[in-house]
Amino acid sequence: MSNFITSFRRFFAFAGPGYLVAVGYMDPGNWSTGIIGGSRYGYTLLSVILISNLIALILQYCALKLGITTGKDLARSCRDYYHPVVAVGLWVLAEIAVIATDLAEVIGSAIGLQLLFGIPFLWGIGLTTCDVLLLLLFTHRHARQIQFCITLLIAIIMGCFGTIIYLVQPSWMQVAVGLVPSLRIIQDPDLLYIAIGILGATVMPHNLYLHSALVIPKAGEKIEKKAAIFYSMLDVSIALAFAFLVNAAILIVAATLFYKNGLYQVTEIQEAYYLFTPLLQTNVASFVFALALLISGQNSTITGTLAGQIIMEGFMNFSLPAWMRRLIGRLITIVPAFIGVMIFGESCISSLMIFSQIILSLQLPFAVFPLLEFTSNTQIMGHFANGRLLKAAAYSAAFIIVILNFLLIYFFMKT
Repeated sequence: MSNFITSFRRFFAFAGPGYLVAVGYMDPGNWSTGIIGGSRYGYTLLSVILISNLIALILQYCALKLGITTGKDLARSCRDYYHPVVAVGLWVLAEIAVIATDLAEVIGSAIGLQLLFGIPFLWGIGLTTCDVLLLLLFTHRHARQIQFCITLLIAIIMGCFGTIIYLVQPSWMQVAVGLVPSLRIIQDPDLLYIAIGILGATVMPHNLYLHSALVIPKAGEKIEKKAAIFYSMLDVSIALAFAFLVNAAILIVAATLFYKNGLYQVTEIQEAYYLFTPLLQTNVASFVFALALLISGQNSTITGTLAGQIIMEGFMNFSLPAWMRRLIGRLITIVPAFIGVMIFGESCISSLMIFSQIILSLQLPFAVFPLLEFTSNTQIMGHFANGRLLKAAAYSAAFIIVILNFLLIYFFMKT
């Protein structure tokens, strides 16, 4: 019994960073890809969500190993081990990934405000700049409070989707079939586009930088690295399992409620919201759906800001206060959102969301390959360097990402 209590205490000491990382795997970008994928193709893309989560788990494991073993995050490692020109190029690409992530958060939060409180979408975009005030309440001195708050909000999101799943009553046999990969995914350009959007929404570049920094031992703190890696891996495995359940639930709801009823063209989050009540004969699903969306957008804002700070400080040895970083980033992000909505109307929202996730997928290799290079190097990692099995799995995952990206580019050049 005493050994169990000791193990639990050690696990609790390392718990938290995994949930901050998991937030990025259930941000508003996942909602758009999940709704479109489920309404157009039923349960087919569930396999992509599962594979994306497994890839994410492998890569996050490498990221936490790098931070714990070397005491350096991924951005700092790039600055130390690469030529300055290469490091600057990778920094620019990482910043583009952060902006693409923030675009989904802006749109998702604005939609949540619109659905819950009737705030016009453009006003909602403007109001999202005010979330910087929340970040003034949180500093690195209150890391535990941030982790607890985010974990609580994740629990609320899961509760919301648990309620919706109960109401829609999906076919679990068809769900199980959807978890098996289909060749159709890489043969159909439209299906592949959504699949890569799901990959980009699930495996996010900034999370690799974030996780590698969050697990670095504090100054003067002595830890057993092997135990730290084990408990940190357990922490992120549980957190990503929750993220998988949320992402799968989004697609399952869309497949059950829309695809099965012949509503194949539900592409907007707002459309899904307004269809819940007439299809289910209750407004409970609509309310919890919008609430979960708003929470996910704000959750992602906090972790996105932390990741942005880590990336800037690691690559450039330069940092800004959290509120200033968030304000500058958000002002850059709302420009394309404002322009898109003003020119094309709110009908472009879904396209913007999907496009932001495609950008993330295209940026992903530029974070993944440096991570794998560092964690496979015995001079950097010592005996904690990736073994043959892990190296094979990690590089296979990386090349899957690259091949899917090339297929996407090929199909679009062809059309």
